[in-house]
Amino acid sequence: MRDQDLATLRALNAKFIHNFVTCDVPSHNAIIDPDFVCISPSGSVHGRVEYLEAWATDFDPEVILYWDMRDEDIRIFGDFALVRATTKWVRRLKGQDVTGMTMYTDTYRRVGGRWLCVQAQLTPVTPENFTADTAIVCRYIKGVLQT
Repeated sequence: MRDQDLATLRALNAKFIHNFVTCDVPSHNAIIDPDFVCISPSGSVHGRVEYLEAWATDFDPEVILYWDMRDEDIRIFGDFALVRATTKWVRRLKGQDVTGMTMYTDTYRRVGGRWLCVQAQLTPVTPENFTADTAIVCRYIKGVLQT
């Protein structure tokens, strides 16, 4: 069961990332819990409705030129799981390309045999803690998945 849960959570994490890059609200809606909350890098807490409204437009491939997910770590505790990874991004802001990383921890719970995300927490990563490119799991350039 543990290997199956790991595979399921790994696939959900990939879907979570893909849903963000493609602004796919219906697909994302299906994998988050009705009581879902998101804690932003600034510390503000967003409920499910506000979060999904932002989800529809937050990724702009003309602004977010590069996006990857790396250093994935999944830990299962019975019917709860923590999915942690880091995203690297390059954003074009006022004509300048800015590179940064954000670490996230998504908390999942198993409900009726199905894993649903109940909370996402985003934390900015300082340059001295950037994760190496060797840990990349998936990469998008201007919103297109690279194979």
